Amino acid sequence: MRGLVPPARPTARAADPRSIMHRRRTVLAAVAATGTASLLAACAPGSGQDTSSAPAPSADAVDKDIAGLGDVTLTVWDQEVRGSQNDAIEALIAEFGKKYPNVTVTRTKQSNDDLKKQTALALSGDDVPDVLQVNNARADMGEFVKAGQLTDLSGYAEAYGWADRFPASVLAKTRYSADAVTFGDGSLWGVPQTGEVCGIYYSASRLGAVGATPPATWDDVDALLETIKGAGQQPIVLGNLDKWPALHVFGPLQARYVGADEITQLAMGNAGSAWTDEPNAQALGAFGTWASSGYLGDSANGLDYDTAWADFAQGTGVLLIGGSWLGTDLEASMGEDLHFMAPPPGPDGKLATTGGTGIPFSIPATAKNPAAAAAYIDFITSPEAMAIIAEKGGMPVLDTAQHAPASGVYKEIFEAFDAVSTGGALLPYLDYATPTFADTAGDTLQELIGGQKTAEQAAQALQEDYQKFTEAG
Repeated sequence: MRGLVPPARPTARAADPRSIMHRRRTVLAAVAATGTASLLAACAPGSGQDTSSAPAPSADAVDKDIAGLGDVTLTVWDQEVRGSQNDAIEALIAEFGKKYPNVTVTRTKQSNDDLKKQTALALSGDDVPDVLQVNNARADMGEFVKAGQLTDLSGYAEAYGWADRFPASVLAKTRYSADAVTFGDGSLWGVPQTGEVCGIYYSASRLGAVGATPPATWDDVDALLETIKGAGQQPIVLGNLDKWPALHVFGPLQARYVGADEITQLAMGNAGSAWTDEPNAQALGAFGTWASSGYLGDSANGLDYDTAWADFAQGTGVLLIGGSWLGTDLEASMGEDLHFMAPPPGPDGKLATTGGTGIPFSIPATAKNPAAAAAYIDFITSPEAMAIIAEKGGMPVLDTAQHAPASGVYKEIFEAFDAVSTGGALLPYLDYATPTFADTAGDTLQELIGGQKTAEQAAQALQEDYQKFTEAG
């Protein structure tokens, strides 16, 4: 479940955001089901407030004459506190000040967990920041949209050209209907800066030792896993003690059998699909076969996430399926032997894999300086900002391949994210689906790995959570 946050390694590299970006995948649902949900119930949609969407200017009413606003103090809250995250934001604020000398940015930075707690409280009161990072999952952004506590950014997006700037699959992750029933379509409520993607890490030397090459198709993957096992090696390294890591392995495999549109519908908790259909049954069956065939090792459910990738870095296994945030630490141990690739194309011939964005920047509905806030968001997500983010060591969500390093695993990661997000489908994390789906999916996949559930039983468990949520509206 997301509440079980993998500990950062006690090294200097652990401070790099690329080694800790998995934090969002591991904290949302558990916090939503306990602390944050309580705050939301007390401070937001359950507090008797108007739950209509916040008013938003039309594109022709957006004031882009920031210099004409006079002296403005812009209050910004973010959680870009680590390594290159902080360096990039500080550099961007300095450049923003040069462009708009009449705007003074007052920045409050705090950990992601602390910001989540403060957000739920602040949005229910009168003293709100002008710009705020809001996690885009249903338990956070969805609830604030439903409560009318965020500004609909659609007019700003049209005025500033954000829809032209960003791939549709990226902006979809911050779109909700005004009542927050539909996720992935509707108005825009936040804009991201950075990206992340799940793919296949591999050791070139270990692959060569079993006489194999990187797979180009899923049939190649099947053959490769059997070849590695036949050579007496562990095909895939997975540490699933905390349950959530399996979602990052199953998600890319699911895209082998299930179309991107259906996965998106399921993962965003929108009605109209079914976990019990044949393609999803095939995907769950294949994942169960990976486990029963020993492809995931002897004790994936008993191995901690950080121990697993550290073992891979030190020589265990040939493949590791996981997120881009692992690249820094793996590269530190493996150097040029480490490589990364997007999974092979899915049933429609396009690249599709689990991925997402950094936490988006939003404007509270009662922000005092919305025009300056929109200009700030536009500036920190501009093409020029992407170059600064890359220069400081982050992975920009736009023009990613253009800003890729000249060599090394991050060149491959940047290029994979670019290919998936622009020409393929960047699929939502499956635990976005419902406020309880992280627990449901985590338990279910762990039981599927351990043989306590069949693929059919797993599909039914996932369907029950999804159906209960979607039928509730």
